[in-house]
Order: sequence, then C-alpha cells, then structure tokens
Amino acid sequence: MTAVLKINDQLQESSRASENRASAPHSNPVRRTVLVTGGTDGIGSAICKKMADLGHFVATTYQNEAKARAWQNRMEREGYLFYIYKCDVADFWESQDLIRYVTEDLGPIHVLINNAGVTGDSSLGKMTLEQWQNVISNDLGSIFNVTRAAIDSMRATGFGRIVNISSVNGQKRQFGQASYSATKVAMHGFTKALAQEVAENGITVNTVSPSYVTTDMILSMPENMRSSIVTQIPVGRLGKPEDIAHVVSFLVSEESGFITGANIAANGGCFME
Repeated sequence: MTAVLKINDQLQESSRASENRASAPHSNPVRRTVLVTGGTDGIGSAICKKMADLGHFVATTYQNEAKARAWQNRMEREGYLFYIYKCDVADFWESQDLIRYVTEDLGPIHVLINNAGVTGDSSLGKMTLEQWQNVISNDLGSIFNVTRAAIDSMRATGFGRIVNISSVNGQKRQFGQASYSATKVAMHGFTKALAQEVAENGITVNTVSPSYVTTDMILSMPENMRSSIVTQIPVGRLGKPEDIAHVVSFLVSEESGFITGANIAANGGCFME
C-alpha cells in the first residue's frame, strides 16, 4: 500500500482551502485529522466534504486507482484537497500500514469514520463460502482492522471520535442479505462494547444506520423500483448522502462527547424501534 499524494507538498494549500471553508458560521473551531474509509463515492464522499467544510484535514482510502484519481480531480475542481491512500481495509496488515502512513503525514488520527463496505446479495441456499467471507471481511473485519490500528493513538491524545456506518438492514433485515445483515448487527455490538472500553479516554463510539440513499447503485435502478422503495419511506423521499454526512458531523463534534454507544437511525422513518 502506498500514499498516492505527495502530502508535505500539499499541506499548506490544503490548510488555506480549509481556512476558507472554516469561516462558515457553524464550523468546528478545532482542526482534527479525520480518516474516512472508502470515501471516494456516495456517502463516503459526502462525509469527506463535510469534514473538510468544518476545517479538518481529511484522509480517505481507495482500491480502484482510476476511479480514485477521477474522484480526486473532481474534488479539486470543487475546491477540496483530500489525502488518499490505496488500502484494502479487509487486510489487517495493510490497515496497520494505513494508520502509520496517515499519522506520519498528518499527525495522530482524531476521528475515524468506518464507511468502507460491500454487498453480496444472495439467498443462503445459493451463497458460496467465498461470497460469505468477502462480505464478512470487508464489512466487519475492516472495522476491527482499522479501529484496532487507530485506537492507541486516540487513547494517548485523550480524544477520539469513531463512527461506524451501518444500515437499516442491520435492524429490520432484508431477504437475500444474510451476510450483510449479520455484519451490520455485529457492528452495533462492536460499537457498544468498544464505547464502554474507551469512554474514560475521551473517545466516543457510535453507529449511523442509513436506509436507501441516492448513491449510484440506487440511481441505477429502474424508476419503478425506486418509486416502490420511496413508498416504504414515511418522509416520502430517498435519503441524500449529505443527510448522513450531517449526522456524522454532529457525532464527531467537540460538543457530542456525552453521546456514545448509540445507533442513530437515519432512515426517513422506514424502521422505528
């Protein structure tokens, strides 16, 4: 795994851009180092932009070089400069290297958003071992890999915000998603247990569970399928990536230190407990 950007050459430019965005009325006055896994599209991209708008230094991960370069160029045209690293977060040792490289380039990680994940829909009777293991490794194993690597430095600095991006299907389940739903349920348990372990160190751990959001996958569906989904959402629309990014920004703020071990259901009302 290698860092794609020449970090030191671009820190000053990023600082100036962040200062311009940080002049917004609701900016967080404390600049932090934020790592968002899988941040080059959809919800992850919106989270990266929101964190940068708050004045933070933002790093993210990718696996597809061409896709990441195109995203990086598009973000630069919008005025954002992100630090991107190639990493398979399902791999424990690559995740260890990722945290080391980000720390060397940007300083200790204060905020970790575990967003990376995959789907692999299949009824259990047709699911292969490889399909099962791929979802478990990417959606659950990655949470352990990256968080394990980052947690010690958060303890040392006495501050940390960890947000795990889950799914409404970890609560209400979905046909053909035995593996995916299993990881999202397990993520809630991970969040609650870790929250108790690190609360005394000034670290909070929370989960956000979106429902259907206007990502490329949803937008590629036939219109009639999207309309059918919307009928199941009481607020009458699909979620936007920015809706989820807003919830994340609230949870990672300095003022949210009393919220930990929680799951925030950002689902438009399609599942209520």
